[in-house]
Amino acid sequence: MTAQTVSEPKAYATAVDSPARFRNLLTAEWIKLWSLRSTYWVLGVGALAVIGINVNSARTNAQRLAHQPELPPAPPPGFPAKPEMLFDPLAAAFVDPAWQLLMVIAGSVGALAVFGEYTTGLIRITFAAVPARHAVMTAKAIVMVAVTLVLGTVVAGTSFGVTQAILQDHHGMSLGDPGALRAVAASALLAPLCALVGMALGALVRHAAGTVVAVVGVLLMVPALFTGETYRWVKEIGNAMPLCAWRALVRNPARDYAAEKYPVPVGEAWGVFGGWALVAAVVMVVVVRRRDV
Repeated sequence: MTAQTVSEPKAYATAVDSPARFRNLLTAEWIKLWSLRSTYWVLGVGALAVIGINVNSARTNAQRLAHQPELPPAPPPGFPAKPEMLFDPLAAAFVDPAWQLLMVIAGSVGALAVFGEYTTGLIRITFAAVPARHAVMTAKAIVMVAVTLVLGTVVAGTSFGVTQAILQDHHGMSLGDPGALRAVAASALLAPLCALVGMALGALVRHAAGTVVAVVGVLLMVPALFTGETYRWVKEIGNAMPLCAWRALVRNPARDYAAEKYPVPVGEAWGVFGGWALVAAVVMVVVVRRRDV
């Protein structure tokens, strides 16, 4: 009787004190994300809205081109027409307002995954169960990146496929055409990138309204402030923003004949993507580890 009484507390203490395995953290973060109904609605409706805007752009252009002579798909040397006079089928799949909407959606969902636990107080329970805060935030980031990467891939692939099918009689493109695969890949990666930025801002601000405003400000408003080509340093700051890098990556090489004064090279644009993702992940982990709950 005595031996049984002593052995049971030891077994119980071993089970409680044993550290959580990383796959358990991933499972917990997955359950947290999908336990919110807003996750389904925001991601689902947002994806349909982005695809719908792109498809509507393709249909509008197809109808317009069917009733008027079409300009050449690429200008010959010395062609005097302005860039906006030439129809670009790739641009129909990557309409700027549509993908700005996706950026806000992904950034907001990423921010919600962090500030949501702080506003409800659940973060105290999480860190009490798993004192290794860096492991919790790493698991949270991995789950968020995986989900938003799937979201971005579905939206980018569907937008490109449907729009080019609509424009098949007007120089519609395939993935094998120059710049097409790069544009789809960049658009697919834009969602997880913005989600990481949102998570970092959520860790910094820890307030619902303030974080959403910060997401919109960093991802959309700041690039708008650093436009124009009068001053090189202003343009270079703008070129270092995710939105400007994405625009450079989805640009059709066949239409890029009106050279900008300070363009964003493709390699630099990919570097902006990687740099922002890395910095956002580091900021999120460091801030959560150093600040009180």
